[in-house]
Amino acid sequence: MKKLLSILLAATLVMATGCGKGQVEEVAAPTPEPTEAPVEEVVEDTTLGIDKDIVVLYVNDVHCGIEDNLGYQDLVTVKNAYEAMGHTVLLVDNGDAIQGDIVGTLSKGEAIINIMNEAGFDLAVPGNHEFDYGMERFLELSNKADFDYVSCNFVDKNGEAVFDPYVIKEVDGVKIAFVGVCTPKTLTTSTPAYFMDDNGEFIYSFEQDETGEKLYACVQEAVDNALAEGAQFVIALAHLGTEADCSPWMSTELIENTTGINAVLDGHSHSVWEEEHVKDKDGNEVILTSTGTKLANIGVLTISNDMTLHSTLVNDAVSEEATMQDVIDAVNEENEEIIDTVVAHTDVDLVIADPKTEERIVRLSETNLGDLCADAYRAMSGADIAFVNGGGVRSTIKAGDITYGDIIKVHPFGNNMCMVEATGEEIYEALEMSANALPSEYGGFLQVSGLSFTIDVNVESPVVLDENKMFVKVDGDARVKDIMVGEEPLDLEKTYTVACHDYLLLNMGDGYTMFADNNVLLDSVMIDNQVLINYIVDKLEGTVGEEYADPYGAGRITIIG
Repeated sequence: MKKLLSILLAATLVMATGCGKGQVEEVAAPTPEPTEAPVEEVVEDTTLGIDKDIVVLYVNDVHCGIEDNLGYQDLVTVKNAYEAMGHTVLLVDNGDAIQGDIVGTLSKGEAIINIMNEAGFDLAVPGNHEFDYGMERFLELSNKADFDYVSCNFVDKNGEAVFDPYVIKEVDGVKIAFVGVCTPKTLTTSTPAYFMDDNGEFIYSFEQDETGEKLYACVQEAVDNALAEGAQFVIALAHLGTEADCSPWMSTELIENTTGINAVLDGHSHSVWEEEHVKDKDGNEVILTSTGTKLANIGVLTISNDMTLHSTLVNDAVSEEATMQDVIDAVNEENEEIIDTVVAHTDVDLVIADPKTEERIVRLSETNLGDLCADAYRAMSGADIAFVNGGGVRSTIKAGDITYGDIIKVHPFGNNMCMVEATGEEIYEALEMSANALPSEYGGFLQVSGLSFTIDVNVESPVVLDENKMFVKVDGDARVKDIMVGEEPLDLEKTYTVACHDYLLLNMGDGYTMFADNNVLLDSVMIDNQVLINYIVDKLEGTVGEEYADPYGAGRITIIG
């Protein structure tokens, strides 16, 4: 509470300065010669004429964390506190709100929209995971929202923006433009097929290209139009991130290639930035800030009378008589019986993070939970080989009873098990695609079953991607070597059966195009979390045992360099 109180108190303090008075000797002034009346100097008013700071509260990557960390009730408490002090408050979300935990999965996002409506959100930008329930569902949810979604670069096949590129809010006589910017990575980090027609042609775009110029130009046009319309400040509601594989669309790169933006409120990479400063194309400093994930922090951007902007983060627990807890409780009660049902047991911790450092590793190396999930797909399908993308393995399971809720947290996306025929060459291409971002994280990093291999990160990735970050080909020396299928070397000419989910095998998720046209043997036969439950219950007799004891996995993936 200390940090919050200090922030709120600081918002009300006015520093006063005065001139000291000393004694001076009176001197008779000479009689001035008659002159023309002095011309009074006109001083331009550089203030906004407001008594209190305008406050923009912002969050990003909440991922259904309705009560995690601070929670939505605390968000409303902070909002109420500022309003009680006389500040006008706007509340905005920077993407990935409706997906990522049980409450979103069971309601296909609607429960979160209802909570956001109750909290009083004013604006939001779509994150890549807003689309995980399908395009039709997201557009339906956007119509249920009492707030506006904005995005200048989410466009249809005619290049028309699906939502308003920006919205100008007039607050206490001050015009503030909010420009929405989605990550072009949405095409591959959600489900590519959701953005296509029945012929496999993209009918939606996020203004992506290999240089980033299309995105920069799109954002610049929106900024220029907002300024021409009278906006005094421009704030970008962005879901871009600063991870290496987000380039050339990182939030820092956007700032460096545009002008006219005062602040970028960012999401996607789950970073925590209180107030970074990045110079724009003209050398002006732009605020860059982000709150982390699951409401670990609440962002506070203030616009002051002297036209300065500042951002800070609230991260202490706060208390107030609950104003929306009944809405949250109703959602939890509705799902409680299903969530708390025990379905299995594990003797060991099943992890997505390094137990020594607590850093997430499932997107760049093997883990025992990754092994378990991939084994589940192979066992339940009968395939030779199985893959699970690291970005689809979301939560650790602690030793003890496993509930249905635990399983949904691991696989919250509702993907369905599929199996295809694939050549050894296509499997090799997939493994090179998996390793292309190392040593950086990549949501498409593959956890595997039925395979073992070595990745040499000293070798530059030979993977060629198109402007949409979709796989094109392998062109260069192999990073992935010594590939074994069971006890036999991978045969590039041989046909194997490969199991995974529809996101990757059928819909080119994470850019995996090599399987899109393959012969489908099993098509969406079982939801991902049920695959995992059934494997543990039916094949492991209800208990995950010592064969999965090593948190770093069974040695299927060796990384050198």
